[in-house]
Amino acid sequence: MEFLTDMAAKRAELTPDAVAFTDHDTGRSFTFGEVNSRASRLGNVLLERGLAEGDRVAVLCLNHPDFFVLLFAAQKTGLLPVPLNWRQPVAELKPVLEASGARLIFHDGAFAEKAAELAEETGAGLMALGAMGASGSALDEILQAASPAAIAAGRIKASAPWYLMLTSGTTGLPKAVIQTAGMAYANMINYSQAAGLTAGDRSVNFLPLFHTAGINLPTLPVFLNGGSSTILRKFDADVVLDLIDAGEVTSFFGVPAIYQALALSDRIDRTDFSSVRYLGCGGAPVPGHLLTDFQKRGVTICNGMGMTETGPTVFLMDKPHAGAKIGSVGKPQILTEVRLADAEGGVVVGPGEGEVQFRGPNITPGYMDNPQATAEAFTVDGWLKSGDVGRRDEDGYYYIVDRLKDMYISGGENVYPAEVEKVLVSHPAILEAVVVGVPDNTWGETGAAFLILRPGENLHTDDLPGWCRSRIAPYKIPKSFSVVDDLPRTAAGKVRKNLLKDMTCADKTPEDA
Repeated sequence: MEFLTDMAAKRAELTPDAVAFTDHDTGRSFTFGEVNSRASRLGNVLLERGLAEGDRVAVLCLNHPDFFVLLFAAQKTGLLPVPLNWRQPVAELKPVLEASGARLIFHDGAFAEKAAELAEETGAGLMALGAMGASGSALDEILQAASPAAIAAGRIKASAPWYLMLTSGTTGLPKAVIQTAGMAYANMINYSQAAGLTAGDRSVNFLPLFHTAGINLPTLPVFLNGGSSTILRKFDADVVLDLIDAGEVTSFFGVPAIYQALALSDRIDRTDFSSVRYLGCGGAPVPGHLLTDFQKRGVTICNGMGMTETGPTVFLMDKPHAGAKIGSVGKPQILTEVRLADAEGGVVVGPGEGEVQFRGPNITPGYMDNPQATAEAFTVDGWLKSGDVGRRDEDGYYYIVDRLKDMYISGGENVYPAEVEKVLVSHPAILEAVVVGVPDNTWGETGAAFLILRPGENLHTDDLPGWCRSRIAPYKIPKSFSVVDDLPRTAAGKVRKNLLKDMTCADKTPEDA
């Protein structure tokens, strides 16, 4: 599809009075008609302030319905939102903001001071959502005074940049991954096919909006299907369980840490899951014990895999096979082609292992203003390189073995940390395990394991090498085991292994991060 329709305008045309978003903090609901009207008014305000097509608008806020209003206003005007990681200090955000060229910072009350400091240092303007939890907001007053003239984007070029998602790169400035309307529609189809989304679905939004999952898993697909999302400022296990118990959630997506937090809550045994039809998960494999725990409650966690560069949905497990193929991310969804490439660049046919590569309408056209990074991300014949080692079984189900960059070589043997981590979390006392490769004078590299224990459990780490020996090859057994209270993570819940490796080499602990 070369051209697409204005998302907010089309949904307002189809179901103007249905509720699109409910702001949990205020109890305020927004119909599809209201979302489209607010997006038009906001677009008029931004254009009147001198912004023009292609200009960047930085976003610094917790989750809020008006974040999506801004996205739809951008689609109508050609402006490019750039969500910023609110967990970063001003010193880290300033170069990112300057590199983006953003002329305006769209912020909420929680980050008013940070936004003001950034604006003073970069010369960007400010637009406030208002105090968090207030029934009204500064933006409400602005929109009430704005021109009500409808802005309809008309035909939207499917490949045109819509907003930019910043990567969580470990070195240098983040890359700005171009997101397009075509990617969003393809993601909607991929996710909806797997999850069976309909206009009757009710979801909950809590993953950070500066991460693709916060926008696209599954809030935007739910919106495009005509469903409704309750928006939390950020994740709160008690609130999510309240919504589930009240029958307000039929489908949502989380990372393993989210499901772990729910499972550890003392309220979960009193929660009625009968309204929940679909649970998606990504960011890391779902531990077998979590899958089993939720299956006992009548719901199945379906593991998946994707990237910011893939919109993100590529893989999602189907419920009938989730229990039998624990660890699998499922099969590629309907609009995405997947292949495995061996070390020589040849395509792996049939069951086998290789780098996972993607092609389809959900794939980004590249990185904004960074042709070198774009060229490096794709093969010469146009497939996006994931950087992940994957395995395909005889039934066509895929497993992510590990990140290529996480693999280490010990005594000449390749070791994939994810394989070792899977073994360690099968120990009855271990809740979570992370393994990194660190330099070793004898073997070149060896494993260092960091363990979070289950509540109430104790563990003598000296016993672990012997316990591991009957389960994995000796060269895969970590040389050191450390029990920790927590681990450094990204906003999406992924463990920042580069920091663990740096801290191990510097003889620090994760608590020093």
